[in-house]
Amino acid sequence: MTRKPSFALNALAAAMLVPTAVLVAQPVPEAFTVAETGQSFGTLQEAVDAIGNGRSTIRIQPGTYRQCAVQEAGVIVYEAPQPGSVTFTARSCEGKAAFVLRGLGAEIRGITFANLRVADGNGAGIRLEKGALNVAYARFENSQQGILTADDPQGRIYITRSTFTGLGTCENSAGCAHSIYIGNYGSLTVRESRFERGMGGHYVKARSKEVAIENNSFDDANGKATNYMIDLPAGSIGRIADNWFVQGRDKENYSAFIALGAEDLLHTSEGLKVEDNEARFVPGLTRSSVFLADWTGSRVVMQGNRIAGGIKQYEQR
Repeated sequence: MTRKPSFALNALAAAMLVPTAVLVAQPVPEAFTVAETGQSFGTLQEAVDAIGNGRSTIRIQPGTYRQCAVQEAGVIVYEAPQPGSVTFTARSCEGKAAFVLRGLGAEIRGITFANLRVADGNGAGIRLEKGALNVAYARFENSQQGILTADDPQGRIYITRSTFTGLGTCENSAGCAHSIYIGNYGSLTVRESRFERGMGGHYVKARSKEVAIENNSFDDANGKATNYMIDLPAGSIGRIADNWFVQGRDKENYSAFIALGAEDLLHTSEGLKVEDNEARFVPGLTRSSVFLADWTGSRVVMQGNRIAGGIKQYEQR
């Protein structure tokens, strides 16, 4: 009979897999500097609390941090000196995310979020509960979700030049997690970003009233049990354009690349533009799918899309 390893042995093995930089005792002296005052702090939370209702930039020293923070107010820019030089890993606040944001606004520049998992399956790099959010040159990897939000119909989200890899899961009772999961926000913009190697769920799921999803790559070649590339379940207006899509072999649902209005409709989709995209399967794969599956019956403008064989451009459901 095979003996199961003891808890102590499991813990030791897990620790051996954690990068040395993560094991350095926290806090890290002077790692977080409020640019406007010159004050430095050992934890991100202390820097956030020092800003309070103000507007400031927190400059973060290069390194890997097993820390998290909750922003209750104000407008804060979280800035790495170079993209990829700062990583927040394996620590979530409030059982939610590395950064829990519910102030007036936040901007994330050049930060990596990795290995975020929580009990309910919604562990994220960023949990946005209200306010505006800008994300640039960020990386979200090997977590249950990249960005997860609540509802803020007056809010806006702008994401550019960021990477989402190894995200998503449908293994928890709370339902599926996704690379990006946006609630009923006023607008969502995603530009010049890469989505790849999904581990379940959708790559982008958004209930936003308006979307601009442009010049991105959705590479599902190494995905595992994934679903749609883009899911707009509540209906949306705006533009999906100049994106590159490749659907992989290992799909939980390969019926469509983009889904529109598959759940309760909150918004009109009249005039939504889906144009100048390219969609295909991984080489050697033969199956049937639909580029845009539409449950809304709205007038959708589709033009200039380059669709490979086996993919129907549009289907009303």
